[in-house]
Amino acid sequence: MGKIKLLDNITIQKIAAGEVIERPLSIVKELIENSLDANSENIVIEIKNGGKSYIRVTDDGDGIEDEDLNLAFKRHSTSKLSTIEDLYRIKSLGFRGEALASISHVSKVEVMTKTSNAVGGIHAIVEEGEIKSKEVVGCPKGTTLIVKDLFYNLPVRKEFLKSDLVESNQISDIVYKVALGNLNTSFKFIRDDKVVLKTSKNNDMKTHIYSILGKEFSNNLVQIDFEEYGIHLHGYISNNNLYRSNRNHQYIYINGRYINNINISNTIENHYKSLIPLNRFPCFILFIELDPSTIDVNIHPTKQEIKFANQSEIFSVIDKVIKDTLYPSLSVPKVGFKETKEKVKEEKPPLLFMNTNANIQDDIIVKDFTHKTIFEEEKLKEPHEFNMISEHELLIREDIGREAIPSKESIVDDSPADIKNILSDIEPIGVIFNTYILAEDKVNEKLYFIDQHAAHERVMYEKYLEEYSNENIIAQQLLIPEIAELTNSEMSNFLENISIFKKLGFDIEEFGNNSVVIRSVPLVFGVPNIRELFYDLLDNINNIKSNYDTKLEKIMKLACTKAVKSGDHMSEIEMFSLFEQLKRCNNPHSCPHGRPTVLEMSKTDIEKAFLRIM
Repeated sequence: MGKIKLLDNITIQKIAAGEVIERPLSIVKELIENSLDANSENIVIEIKNGGKSYIRVTDDGDGIEDEDLNLAFKRHSTSKLSTIEDLYRIKSLGFRGEALASISHVSKVEVMTKTSNAVGGIHAIVEEGEIKSKEVVGCPKGTTLIVKDLFYNLPVRKEFLKSDLVESNQISDIVYKVALGNLNTSFKFIRDDKVVLKTSKNNDMKTHIYSILGKEFSNNLVQIDFEEYGIHLHGYISNNNLYRSNRNHQYIYINGRYINNINISNTIENHYKSLIPLNRFPCFILFIELDPSTIDVNIHPTKQEIKFANQSEIFSVIDKVIKDTLYPSLSVPKVGFKETKEKVKEEKPPLLFMNTNANIQDDIIVKDFTHKTIFEEEKLKEPHEFNMISEHELLIREDIGREAIPSKESIVDDSPADIKNILSDIEPIGVIFNTYILAEDKVNEKLYFIDQHAAHERVMYEKYLEEYSNENIIAQQLLIPEIAELTNSEMSNFLENISIFKKLGFDIEEFGNNSVVIRSVPLVFGVPNIRELFYDLLDNINNIKSNYDTKLEKIMKLACTKAVKSGDHMSEIEMFSLFEQLKRCNNPHSCPHGRPTVLEMSKTDIEKAFLRIM
């Protein structure tokens, strides 16, 4: 008897369902997408125990006809496709016809639905893809799907689910992402009998972002809107004051579908290098509208990955838009003081008009300026210490989400002043702590702190960057050549890329068995640890494409090494020279590592700290 045999239909259905439904998150995502495809204006999602025991999605969409309901839970039954050609012009979120069938094979499903022209609704119980019972009931237009006891018939699969908290957080994450990308639909998300998100429909995008992600997030966004090559790109990107320690706040939507695309993220992130701190990521909400025939969404079960037919054009548009929008939006960080929570009820008379007959001791008011109400430090954890939903719940705070629509006044849209204009209008007045140059703007009554180390780093970095970009590298001969020993694979890698090393200003040649001799290095590197530098470049040689790409990090480190340090004494001439050089930089906002070079403090901030004004 042969070893190969056909699987029975039940096993086939379970395997297929397992590919589509990995966890409760998969069910919620598929049901929300079905609701959106049904033209729903209001969607309510409710889960219990991380979605393991109970999931309910209710919408006010088109509903399902009686005859269609008989087919809806069969595999490969869909209203989105008719022919193979339709697969290449998909506009809907769902299209495979697998979701409902898969859900019904791994859980117990209950459905209530009604179309606008039907007299009554339909209530049905579904198991294993078959409708077990069906009756006419009274219900509003739309569809409610209830999913219970996930993986009740696949106990092995059930064991691989995470804790209720983890599963709930994953569902919350996708609900927030879908809600953020659909401002014409209101969402209500109930988690273990608690409303954690409630959005309103038909808001403008900035208000919509505010209601979901909060004030601090929305106030540091810059709008983009551009169209070229049939590609419409719109949404918001963060300025240089908003960033996170991960990519959780990077939202990309293609024709309304939320996707993950590391190439798009990298294209945008490249423009933030040296504008925000290292190992931090910009935030953005990006909508891309394009011809459906130019993309393929049928490459992954989750439909969150996508292929582009015209990838270079799309990246070119993104690159241009970010470049043209980001740099004019850069702003100088402001230094402020926390205001006292207690308001002074009665203004005290001026000191010169005090009653001289009064007891002076009674008139002395001692204030503790270390009190937390005046100089309370922020104790929020770094974003990376929270998972996605925990951060959202911090923003939501105490009540049922952000039910109230924020007022227009709450959403600040400051037009950032050009730092080059600021530097032209201020005058250095001295150095404090041998670290910070103080500069005063007498007209606007503002004080500026310039970090001498960060500023000099920026000056040195741009000098080196220009040398690299122009490929005008000057090599210096070593008095004593350095010998580096390599492994067989390293030697092979070096010989394959020896021409690149020569372009970089290195004079290196073979020296015996698996050894090389280094005779000269680029002058831009000063007097480095020659062998360490060579090994570092060799390890990364496959990523090197040009002098500019050589080692941006190396240029940063070199600028940092050569720059004036914190604590170094600077003469008045040196202070003015550095100030003038910073003014001529292309990007004087930050050092190469992304730390700010300039901070601003207004006279009003100082007077508040001294309680001169409240």
